This record gives sequence, structure tokens and C-alpha cells, in this order.
Amino acid sequence: MKRMLWAAAFSAAIVMTGCDTGADKAGAPVDATPAENQTDAEAAAGPAAAAARMPTTGPAAPAATGAPEYAVIYPGGAPKGEATPGMSPAGPGGIVEFTTDATPDQVVGFYRQRAEAAGLKPINTLSRDDARGYSAGDGGNKLLNVVATPVDDGPTDVLLSWTGG
Repeated sequence: MKRMLWAAAFSAAIVMTGCDTGADKAGAPVDATPAENQTDAEAAAGPAAAAARMPTTGPAAPAATGAPEYAVIYPGGAPKGEATPGMSPAGPGGIVEFTTDATPDQVVGFYRQRAEAAGLKPINTLSRDDARGYSAGDGGNKLLNVVATPVDDGPTDVLLSWTGG
């Protein structure tokens, strides 16, 4: 079962490498926050300013015991079960699924901010219909992958996987 979950997370990361690279058709970077909700100052500041104004409820709890600082449950998120720890050639890691009332854009912005604060660099983004995804790494053994999918008449479903290096 654990191998199947790791395979799914690994497959999601590979699929994301073939998805949207964060640029529009003209090659300009795409901001995850809709422009109509931004002030001129926020638009100039980019995604970091948008992430700073995202609503959160309570502190972010670690996704699992020993998880790195970027692998947390979104504030107010409700885990669907225990995190599944794993070991890969890149080191220890895990995968967890949870739900939240936040939008997929808010979820991805939150993890983008945490990844940047931990020194991880963006690898890829996903923007397919209303689903959003983001992956970041340090070029070595640390990796963060998050996919947030809205559910009709329900909360956003989030799949978070990480390696801690």
C-alpha cells in the first residue's frame, strides 16, 4: 500500500513536469491570484504579497512527526487519515491527504510561500480547470509537491507529498 501511494505521488510529480510551467501564451509569468482581486501594489509585488493576504485559521500543524517545515497541514485543514511515511533514494518523506475550505489558489500560494521560506526553488506548476498544483525542490533531496482540487459542493481536496532530504 505504501509503495502504491509513493508511486502515485511520484507519478503526480512527473506529470506536473509536463504541465503548465507558470507562463501564459505570451511567455509572461502567471500569478496564482486573480488580477481583479489585487491592488496595484499587490500586483507589482507578485505572488508573495498575494500569499500574505490569504486567510488562515490557526497555526499550521506538521504533516507528520519529523516532517520538514514546508510539509504542514494547511491551517484549518482536516486530514483524511494519518500521513503515510516513506523512504526513497532522496531520503525520508511522506504523503498525506486532507480537505480545507480554502480555494486551490490559496492552498498553492500558502505552500509556495513556505517552500520559498525554506529555500526551495519552484520546479513546476499545474493549472488544469479549477485544480492547482505546485512542486518545488532544492536540486538535491528536498522536494514538496501539492495538488489542490475543488470538490463540487464540498471542500478542496489536497494531496501533499514531500521528501526531507
